[in-house]
Amino acid sequence: MLESTKKEGTQVVKEGNRYTATVENWASDGGGVARVGGMAVFVKGGIVGERCVIEIEHVGHRAAWAHIVELLEPSPARIEPSCSHYGACGGCQLQHMDYAAELDFKRQRVADALQRIGGLDMDVPPVLGAADTASYRNKAQFPVGPGPRVGFYRERSHRVVDVDGCALQSPAANDLANALRTWMKEYNIPAYDEKSRKGLVRHLFVRANAARECLAAVVVNGSALPHEGALVEAFRAAAPGLIGIVLNENCRDTNVILGNGWRTLWGMSTLLDSLRGVTFRLSVPAFYQVNHAQTEVLYALAEEFAALTGTEALLDLYCGTGTIGLTMARKCKTLLGAEIVPQAVEDARENAARNGVQNARFVCADASAVAAELAKTGEMIDVAIVDPPRKGLSPQVVESLLQISPARIVYVSCDPATLARDLKLLSAQYEVKKVQPVDLFPRTFHVETVVKLERS
Repeated sequence: MLESTKKEGTQVVKEGNRYTATVENWASDGGGVARVGGMAVFVKGGIVGERCVIEIEHVGHRAAWAHIVELLEPSPARIEPSCSHYGACGGCQLQHMDYAAELDFKRQRVADALQRIGGLDMDVPPVLGAADTASYRNKAQFPVGPGPRVGFYRERSHRVVDVDGCALQSPAANDLANALRTWMKEYNIPAYDEKSRKGLVRHLFVRANAARECLAAVVVNGSALPHEGALVEAFRAAAPGLIGIVLNENCRDTNVILGNGWRTLWGMSTLLDSLRGVTFRLSVPAFYQVNHAQTEVLYALAEEFAALTGTEALLDLYCGTGTIGLTMARKCKTLLGAEIVPQAVEDARENAARNGVQNARFVCADASAVAAELAKTGEMIDVAIVDPPRKGLSPQVVESLLQISPARIVYVSCDPATLARDLKLLSAQYEVKKVQPVDLFPRTFHVETVVKLERS
């Protein structure tokens, strides 16, 4: 038993000790929060309302972390996970609760962040849930490890858990992952080892579209693969909807999945998909929302919040392949999209041309640089849409948005904490009018939120 302790009230919380506790609230990662002797204890896999015996794993200055040893009073929302890899694989976190409880947690997560971080005491509406919570992902990124193992990383580690089928991925993605593993075993192809920096195959990347076509990319520590022809045959046999296979070269000592070198092994190097009546060309590295059905919901909501009349200059920051902006282009006067990934900008320009959109231009630059340039030149922007990564808006982007001062800002967020932080900064000049969470990532703790801000 470890000796690290923390005294709260009259009770000492000690690592290795067991306590009976009731889960009182949600943690941001979908676990539960209980209290022992006045100390907050984060309970992995706990559901609000459950009474359980917990064992303390770690004690910090203000909180402790524990796992459940015995469920004394399970929640009615607790269910048996459908995936045999759940708990070992870190790909999803909420398969132990029913979907109604998951949506309740996500609504509460957004509300808590807005109040605690953003100082916004708002009535957050129920999350717009998904009709389908399985096989919804149109993008799969399978890390490959020695073994070979093809699957996903164990939680909080870079150890690959071998997965023969993921319930969230498309059937084609699972079939291609299994085909890659079989091919590697048959031809003795070594997987990349992060410690030794030796080996060849690093990742399998699969994109799929609504028409059930797919594009595969094999990421390698080199510029070629032995037995490439056999891999092509194996992939084509595994996934009838496959339209192309590309090889990506990544020889860097990095956690970044994709490198800069590309070569087509067979077929096409891009994939077409359609959102809200607009057709998009997608290269492998381009950003694209992973849940097609829920993206339709998300973008319709963003358009509603933008309240376009046909006369506005629309700015789309972090535009990716132009998806949000191009679905609204016919309802605004001009569209300016900004994205830092060159291939995504190329795709965005191609997408505009493909769909006959003539009032849009796309620039390859950091969002902060584009916003700063607009503030400097005084180019009028009526409505701005921002869809940043999880780290949210940089201080420079916030400052520039305040200088540009569009009448409305539509903020599409994938992280409630950074959203709340940014809304607090923007509140110097804007009022939050509407907030709506949307579930694009069923069975995980992630949640998207769309916010409408109007200039005060």
